[in-house]
Amino acid sequence: MGGKGKQIRLTAGEIGQLWLQYLNDSSSICVLTYFLEKAEDVEIKSVIEFALSLSSSHIQKITAILTEEKNVIPKGFSIEEDVDLTAPRLYSDSFALNYINQMSKVGLTTYAGSVGASVRSDIKSYYMDCLTETMQLNSRSTELLLSKGLFIRSPSLSNLEKVEFVKKQWFMLDVFGEKRPLIAAEVDNLFANLQRNALGVATLIGFSQVAKEKDVKQFFLKGLEVGNKHVKLFRGKLEESKLPAPMGWDSEITNSTAHTFSDKLMMFFTSGLISLSVGYYGTAVSQSPRGDLSSMYNRLSLEVQMYAEDGANIMIKNRWLEQPPMASDRDELIREKN
Repeated sequence: MGGKGKQIRLTAGEIGQLWLQYLNDSSSICVLTYFLEKAEDVEIKSVIEFALSLSSSHIQKITAILTEEKNVIPKGFSIEEDVDLTAPRLYSDSFALNYINQMSKVGLTTYAGSVGASVRSDIKSYYMDCLTETMQLNSRSTELLLSKGLFIRSPSLSNLEKVEFVKKQWFMLDVFGEKRPLIAAEVDNLFANLQRNALGVATLIGFSQVAKEKDVKQFFLKGLEVGNKHVKLFRGKLEESKLPAPMGWDSEITNSTAHTFSDKLMMFFTSGLISLSVGYYGTAVSQSPRGDLSSMYNRLSLEVQMYAEDGANIMIKNRWLEQPPMASDRDELIREKN
């Protein structure tokens, strides 16, 4: 709060976070409502309901904050325009549960960042609540995946028996093509990125089956090529070190080709997956001292960014890309005045 009870204006970071979260949660409401409509497993249905209640609550709170600040509410997505709840099942209950678990992991990262980036006490408190709720969602979805035998654990390493120090540059660089064993962080990043890409591939299989526009369908098919290539590379790096690699989720997609989600919603969701990949690959580079791995992640990140540009062009052409909050164009304002 400011002096004499006056509310301090939102910073650029705070308004940007709230705006993006509104879009994300409004899209999640569409997807989760569809999952709930098709769910048959009672336990999974309960987790979907909890996730849906969180997204609905977030939309209400963000709307109240933006309205108080005299900011326009984003258009976002709606069940009426962006999902057909009468469409046949496209994804299995197991897929829905894994999707929620993966998205909760993303939420833990983004909400923690939002807490740190927020200045105003009510915004910081709001994101702390979001973080606590998402921890609960992550715990509930993880426990259910474990109880149903669906949770895929990352590989285990041998117990540490003594403290050791790096003795050779071989630790960082390939010498005559020789590669040292993977360190724990490299294993974890390869495994997690493989899992995320496998989920992305399964998602895009469903999207490509139900997309309406030809260029949108082609975009998803290209994404399948990119995703499968990345999965193959990550699996290969793990298998080189005789470590197990998880299988994909392709079998959890039905043969439905009926209109289910709007092309706009599916393009937005895919753009979000692309952004996450770039971020996770950047983290992997910083945690992968082995030269071949950092080089691989940099190359794949560039490939993903080029794919993202294709998606942005499609969204702009169809007027699906909602413009985020941005600084005033002072030069344009001056020209208009004159």
